[in-house]
Amino acid sequence: MYRTFTCGELRLADVGKTVTLAGWVQRIRKMGGMTFIDLRDRYGITQLAFNQGTEAFEKANGLGREYVLQVTGKVIERQSKNAQLPTGEIEIEVQTLNILNPALTPPFTIEDDTDGGDDLRMKYRYLDLRRPCVRKNLELRHKMAFEVRRYLDSQGFLEVETPVLVNSTPEGARDFVVPSRMNPGQFYALPQSPQTLKQLLMVSGFDRYFQIVKCFRDEDLRADRQPEFTQIDCEMSFVEQEDILNMFEGLSRHLFKSILNIDLPKLPRMTWADAMKYYGSDKPDTRFGMTFVELHDIFHKAEAQKPEEERFSVFANAQYIGGICAKGCANYTRKQLDQLTDYVRRPQIGAKGMVYARVEEDGTVKSSVDKFYNQDVAG
Repeated sequence: MYRTFTCGELRLADVGKTVTLAGWVQRIRKMGGMTFIDLRDRYGITQLAFNQGTEAFEKANGLGREYVLQVTGKVIERQSKNAQLPTGEIEIEVQTLNILNPALTPPFTIEDDTDGGDDLRMKYRYLDLRRPCVRKNLELRHKMAFEVRRYLDSQGFLEVETPVLVNSTPEGARDFVVPSRMNPGQFYALPQSPQTLKQLLMVSGFDRYFQIVKCFRDEDLRADRQPEFTQIDCEMSFVEQEDILNMFEGLSRHLFKSILNIDLPKLPRMTWADAMKYYGSDKPDTRFGMTFVELHDIFHKAEAQKPEEERFSVFANAQYIGGICAKGCANYTRKQLDQLTDYVRRPQIGAKGMVYARVEEDGTVKSSVDKFYNQDVAG
């Protein structure tokens, strides 16, 4: 065997054991008569100690970052313990060192706070995947997929793998197509989602189905969309809306408890109409406390009572007029208000401008449209 223990496994109880480890060189520290190396694998980091005068010491002084090593030595208690590491109370007094593979100096540091930019890390993706933060993301994804399967299995769902090469079934986006070599002029499509196939399963009597599946959509990139993505796809027969909400609220609660040990309270519910009314989005972020207030009835009534030449055309012709109550912002300067106006004009927001109304300490209202409305309407 290349190793008898992993680099994140040994503790004080293992002092005195002769062990073999294998992994990558994370860091080298040369301190006169001793050399220390942090050896890393997927499971953690263990410090290696090389004493001067040994063959292993001479070889250790020629190592570099990301060399792949196999070492055999004795577990001893560290003189200077590192409370930041699970293995920080021990080290390995190395007796033999075997260089499994040398390495060139990597183009960026293999650490959470790396000095490599996005383009460089993507070019050397195999190095980027060695960083603990990236590894933890993959481990989290694995745990989530495992727990999703466990929960849905307990609820009577069957995991069915549906084909990837299918007939084109145009939906909301364009299909990616794959030419067929054996049938010139014909092509397969990659599924935008397993919609037709999972409906076949329902018709066939498989009343609860799921899979963790790749989906493909040949459409322009957006903040929440890319050409390929993974979704938890489910289908249920003989159920009502409440059954579906309870089932997948249970899944969310199970994931938080099993992975993060967090007990979620009962999840609040909101109708689509309320989401659009108060947040302007069908996926609202309820942490945003300044909900929309509908004002179109008030201003349309006021506009209808004025001669046409005196009307404020922006409001008079608007299908919807809404506002946000920003408490504590009545003392904003003109510069700050102009900055907010510029912000809402950004392409990401899409507004043409902003009207403000400021409530003074005496209860009067001053706004950017004072000339169009009296205090009764503005207040």
